[in-house]
Amino acid sequence: MSVAAPLAAGNPEFAIRARGLVKRFGTLTAVDHVDLSVPRANVYGFLGPNGSGKSTTIRMLCGLLTPTSGEIEVLGLQIPREAEALRRRIGYMTQRFSLFEDLTVRENLEFLAAIHDLSRAQTRTRVEELLEQYDFADRTRQLAGTLSGGQKQRLALAGTVIHRPELLFLDEPTSAVDPESRRDFWEKLFDLADQGTTLLVSTHYMDEAERCHRLAILDQGLLVADDTPAALTAALAGRSLLVSAAEPRRAQKVIAQMPGVLSVAQVGNLLRVLCDDGRTAADRLREALRAQGLEARIEAGTPNLEDVFVAATRRTAPAQEKPS
Repeated sequence: MSVAAPLAAGNPEFAIRARGLVKRFGTLTAVDHVDLSVPRANVYGFLGPNGSGKSTTIRMLCGLLTPTSGEIEVLGLQIPREAEALRRRIGYMTQRFSLFEDLTVRENLEFLAAIHDLSRAQTRTRVEELLEQYDFADRTRQLAGTLSGGQKQRLALAGTVIHRPELLFLDEPTSAVDPESRRDFWEKLFDLADQGTTLLVSTHYMDEAERCHRLAILDQGLLVADDTPAALTAALAGRSLLVSAAEPRRAQKVIAQMPGVLSVAQVGNLLRVLCDDGRTAADRLREALRAQGLEARIEAGTPNLEDVFVAATRRTAPAQEKPS
């Protein structure tokens, strides 16, 4: 494995830079020589299966977890050495919303403002701003515990940005809410990015990953892809095929056993097939199906992020269970 060049002096173009980032827990390597460069004022996505190292990486970038080796620079600060200074400039939100359910909406925001040492005047102004921006003007006295899942999520985000952080870490923040609430939440994230905030968001959802300015895919502690969603899907041109067969379940079983097939899934009456090499894939599929007495129509498909995810994560061999 090549050794990454050490980080040079602070680069204002990037909010986060990491080189050769490693985290081991005993004999287990949870994060394995990861290099990251996160541009400022971008929504940067982290995609990966459970145990891929997403949460472990985020905790190291926040200064909450000390890396085994490697270098980290966040907002021009050396982490973990300057982690205390960093905490005043970042926000961190997880899928377990940090709310006090027996306090009202307003009281939650006021309490978080006090934690961040906002003055009374600053607190009054900032809380009123957030109540309006996050649609709580008519719910200021409602107990947080009585809010819906989507409302709790919005309130948690409002609390996370109470001190106007330059950088937000969001670790699977939408896993417990409905699709409409997820869409509304992402509109709030882009509002923050438009205002100059950098966001690093880990997610399980392909539709969310597609919305990111840039996307990193982690698998078993390795960084297996890092580019814009458009560039990642374009790199798979010719490798995604659509198969129409009279007996799709039989055809799926035949295709799944073929060498060079990374995945095959039924979508309606079609089979969506991803191959490791698209140059002769259609001919090979057709011949294999005919050998089993199955006729099929095969045409090129448009690669999507699910294809990218499958192609990237199938490169790595199975390993023992890892922290997320």
